[in-house]
Amino acid sequence: MTTTATPPGEATAPAARRSRRWIEDWRPEDAEFWETTGRRVARRNLIWSIFAEHLGFSVWLIWSVSSAFLVATGFDYTPQQLFVLVALPNLVGSLLRLPYTFAVPKFGGRNFTMASAALLLIPTLGFAYAVQRPETPYWVFCLIAATAGLGGGNFASSMANINFFYPSAKKGAALGLNAAGGNLGVSLIQLFLPVIVGGAGIFGLVKASEGGIDLQRAAWVYAGLAIVATLAAYFFMDNLSTAKSSPREQLQVVRKRQTWIMAFLYIGTFGSFIGYSAAMPLLIKLNFWVPEPAPLGTGIYFAYFAFLGALVGSATRPFGGWLADRLGGAKVTLGAFGAMVVFTLAVLWTLVQLTPNPTADPAIASANQSWFPWFLGFFLCVFAATGIGNGSTYKMIPAIWRTEAERATTPGTPERTAALLAGTKQASAAIGVIGAVGAIGGFLIPMAFSAPWVADPMSATKGAFVVFTAFYVVCGAVTWAVYLRRPAEVRAHSLAGAGI
Repeated sequence: MTTTATPPGEATAPAARRSRRWIEDWRPEDAEFWETTGRRVARRNLIWSIFAEHLGFSVWLIWSVSSAFLVATGFDYTPQQLFVLVALPNLVGSLLRLPYTFAVPKFGGRNFTMASAALLLIPTLGFAYAVQRPETPYWVFCLIAATAGLGGGNFASSMANINFFYPSAKKGAALGLNAAGGNLGVSLIQLFLPVIVGGAGIFGLVKASEGGIDLQRAAWVYAGLAIVATLAAYFFMDNLSTAKSSPREQLQVVRKRQTWIMAFLYIGTFGSFIGYSAAMPLLIKLNFWVPEPAPLGTGIYFAYFAFLGALVGSATRPFGGWLADRLGGAKVTLGAFGAMVVFTLAVLWTLVQLTPNPTADPAIASANQSWFPWFLGFFLCVFAATGIGNGSTYKMIPAIWRTEAERATTPGTPERTAALLAGTKQASAAIGVIGAVGAIGGFLIPMAFSAPWVADPMSATKGAFVVFTAFYVVCGAVTWAVYLRRPAEVRAHSLAGAGI
């Protein structure tokens, strides 16, 4: 079934579909079309995209908190081995983001959402099998943990898909909400997994199970939800014919300087968010833990607090997109990096006050725990800054490609319309490339904390925060130099002052 262009002055017809929910006519930049048809369809696709992406993030980070329970359930692993289990899903997830992005124009956003949700059954069922068998070799655990990276790839396909649905003026908020809904999966898996498996209650409001820890319960829950997400995408989402393009067209973005600059900045924002989220449960356990789960107020138990960082970072992401829509993405991104420098140094300051091996002596453990509120407060500020930076950088990406398309064409011409459509396709491809590179930070950060060449885990942690601080300084300098500094003689190719 096909449609013809709507004559001027006539009402916009509903978006037509061919078989399997393909929308042929999609013009989000047309104000009348957007108000009568586009907004409703885009919102419906956004809601179910958020749900599927949320589950993807939850499965991606399922090892971040479950690894802290493995020793208690009979597995004899060192802190370095546990950090590797936490890091592997992030490495695989970052590598999958590139093909996941290209899959949306190839197969359709709805179709690939169904496929990516169904693939979550692999890591969840594998997790359920392995955690019930203490004799499982470590390499098998590494392999199963790596498959959890399938959930990390969902972010790229989801963001690329939603980018096609919204007009430029609303992309920042829409992409921010989509990403925040996904990022929230990190926080909720860290909050509810201890409750589901019986390892902890929620601040004493829900009591921990007295029957022991059953890690496989979480896997069964998320396997069931993956089936729900697959069915929801089938019934409620759409494919866009206007989003079709070949991988060769999409790969053109890897030749662009702006793609790699933004990827570098995204390592600083999202790489930090996902890396810190993955490592936080183990960081708390290794530095502030007491031997037995204690009631709130008498000790620091990681399961009570591990989810807070990801929750704060997820909540501030749409705020970063909203700010970027109004102030400009580059300004907000620069402010986010400035805050990350300040609060990362503050986290480092709290760690300097600690004595290594806090469980060796009750007095030492008590003294270390007195610094925990400062550590947690400063770390949450770091998470808030990463969330704002995530939202603002993803506002910058479509703005950069739109600006370049507008500068190369004349307003009101067919060439301008074609250039803007091509720019939207390239921006969606760039989102995948940038997301893939940025997510590598989720692998590097846990590995930096494990640092097998450093015997003392505390020393490795302190050294890692020093390196992270220096990196954020460089990211802020790049943001200012490329997108905000106004040269004495503004050249045509410069993006400074373009409101990116």
